[in-house]
Amino acid sequence: MFGSRAGVVPGVREAGGGAGGVATRWVWTAAWPVTAVFVLSNAATPLYVRWQREIGFSKGTLTVIFACYIVGLLGSLLVSGVVSDRVGRKPVLLPALGLALAACAIFASASSVAALIVARLFSGVAVGAVVSAGMAAVTDVAGPGRRRLAALLASCAMVFGAGLGPLLAGVLGEGVFALEAVLLVAAVLVVVRMPLGGSSGASAQAAPTSGAWVRIPGVPRGSGGELLMGIAVFAPGITATSFVLSLGPSLLSGLLDTTSPVVAGAMAFVMFLTATGAQFVVQRLDRRTILLAGAVSTTLGMGALIAAVRASSVPLLVAAALLAGAGQGMGQLGGLSLLNSSVPPSRLAEANAAFNVGGYVPAGVLPVTAGYLSDAVGLTAGATVFGAVLMALALVGGLVVRTGPSAVERKEA
Repeated sequence: MFGSRAGVVPGVREAGGGAGGVATRWVWTAAWPVTAVFVLSNAATPLYVRWQREIGFSKGTLTVIFACYIVGLLGSLLVSGVVSDRVGRKPVLLPALGLALAACAIFASASSVAALIVARLFSGVAVGAVVSAGMAAVTDVAGPGRRRLAALLASCAMVFGAGLGPLLAGVLGEGVFALEAVLLVAAVLVVVRMPLGGSSGASAQAAPTSGAWVRIPGVPRGSGGELLMGIAVFAPGITATSFVLSLGPSLLSGLLDTTSPVVAGAMAFVMFLTATGAQFVVQRLDRRTILLAGAVSTTLGMGALIAAVRASSVPLLVAAALLAGAGQGMGQLGGLSLLNSSVPPSRLAEANAAFNVGGYVPAGVLPVTAGYLSDAVGLTAGATVFGAVLMALALVGGLVVRTGPSAVERKEA
């Protein structure tokens, strides 16, 4: 299914696999905690318009609530990658899943902006742990012979969960958080049984013990070029999808005169379903081509966004969401694949954290700016400015990839 470089058949053991040569089904299962936590990450998206109406807050406040998730995530990334590489994946993942369960309970009973902020903060912390320790755990289970498969599954688990959450919330309303609690409990069971080396689920190689435990995450010397190339494409892509998640329901409300959570949830789901599908389509291509395709997709998506708000066109808005999803998916897959190929297991969680810091900083700052700008000058003007800025960043990302280190091609094997 995945070709010789991904090279696996589900359920078959192979040499060079993860802990003890585990069956490929465990590589897929190891990605489940990533999916479960990312279901929570965006489950609130279709409900914001309802909460905005019932509690009463502005578009600017809405984007601040969304950004609190980014704050929690970034704070988590300063710690979780390093801790996971030093003490193991499970000691990081299990507390994170506990926080995610607490966020479910707060969301289900939220009646104030403060409650929404706390729930989003907890969600962000859990996601930060998952994108560092959780994604590294998938690679650990896969082993050196299946690193490309691990990158594909971890990345697809992230975007599929991110899209499934809004769809379920659109259909179930606040009942989605009860279902999500069940999914998270299942994720806890998976983490407990995950076949990782060592009693605590530590990486097979001992991580360096020097340096601060809380720090801006980085990569080993020699991998900085790969990290920069990945971030250059991933950051505009995830910023585009963050905008759709935070202000997409408001745009739909203005264009369709509807506040239906089903419509908003369906658009987010299709956006991330496209992100998932795009990764399976391009996963056999070389990494530079994947990244260039991601940059082009995000650029076209922002052009479609500008056209959609200027023409009040729902089809163009949906096209913008689909292109943004594809851009994030390909940027994410290309970036993670580069890190999996160049970073040793003992530093992989920290490298994943560095990659996500580079992506989520603009994903938190730019949509918040666009939200407050929209309050001041109108949603059409605010979205137009945002789209133009992000289009420029995506074009720069494509140029970074084009001129990036030639070592990328040598790491395709």
